[in-house]
Amino acid sequence: MSAAKSEIIKKLNKNYPNFFKKDLTKLVNIFLVEVKKSLKRKNRVELRDIFTMETRHQKARYARNPKTNEKIFIKDKYNISFKPSKLWLKKINEEK
Repeated sequence: MSAAKSEIIKKLNKNYPNFFKKDLTKLVNIFLVEVKKSLKRKNRVELRDIFTMETRHQKARYARNPKTNEKIFIKDKYNISFKPSKLWLKKINEEK
């Protein structure tokens, strides 16, 4: 199950009815923009007891197209590495 930004805002609005929806929207947008900016600067994003995200460099390499067996060149790039905390993993994997 994926969570859309609108669904997150609806749940926040339901749990915190004394906040305006536009303020919650602004809060979620600010959070996401700051995470994106931090990852672009290649900094690590860490929310204690929840998750860590960081960028990892993937070197340029030659790969093979399995359909045509043709060699292709893949440029170097950065990938995002997401690692949930032990506490989160435990909560997710515990049986109901």
